[in-house]
Amino acid sequence: MELATHETGLRYLEPSPLGSLALARHRPDAPRATLVAIHGGLDRGSSFTRLSRRLEDLEVIAYDRRGYQRSRSRGPGSLDQHVEDLDEVIAWARPEGPLVLFGHSFGGLVALSYVAAGGWADLVAAYESPLPWILERPSPTPAPGQNAALEAERFFRRVVSDESWEHLHPREQESRRLDGPALRADLVSMTQPLAPFELDELRVPVLYLHGDQRNADYYRRLAQRLSSANRLVRAGEIEGAGHGAHLSHPDHLAAQLRRAMDDVATP
Repeated sequence: MELATHETGLRYLEPSPLGSLALARHRPDAPRATLVAIHGGLDRGSSFTRLSRRLEDLEVIAYDRRGYQRSRSRGPGSLDQHVEDLDEVIAWARPEGPLVLFGHSFGGLVALSYVAAGGWADLVAAYESPLPWILERPSPTPAPGQNAALEAERFFRRVVSDESWEHLHPREQESRRLDGPALRADLVSMTQPLAPFELDELRVPVLYLHGDQRNADYYRRLAQRLSSANRLVRAGEIEGAGHGAHLSHPDHLAAQLRRAMDDVATP
């Protein structure tokens, strides 16, 4: 049985075939490829619904990462555990054609860590993913405090805005606070002193995407450093997009993904 999200496109599978890991899927009759989407901090798989509607000829699979939303019962996890979860999702999906991994923010770090550890994909696309060991941010991510609920509110206010937080319904504010332990685990992973992988361990095509709004200069420099260090990495910029491009600019994001897929498919 599949339960629809608020829009057509992705639908959660109930019960989940992966138990405590909540899965959502859009599958056409003859998909051109399979795209697995991995969300960032304080987010959920259903946030890729708009993007999935622009990729109607692809099988799109998204999931709530462990500790978040419908996957809270799996508990918060380390980066290695998120990589294991992604491997579990891909093994369940059993793609018959090309496999694309798209990770937003921390989700991109999960996807890149997966392929660096030997997992395979035909293309990895990461949007504004944190790679502080490659290029430190002008304002480094602070180490998280012990109050996970407060950390979630602070993160939302910092990354989105104070105004957006105040406009959330109290139930949604509480839902975000309940995601605090998972967010805190993400932030701990991001502030570790050791690099999770080296750039030469990326042996599949990578598209590093970013917007031209907040921190645009930093992401341009980071993208340039990535592409200079590894010939398999290409960069792309989405005009007018901020950090949440999958929500605000799904058409432009889908177009970037399609172009990258075409480039990979061309001998």
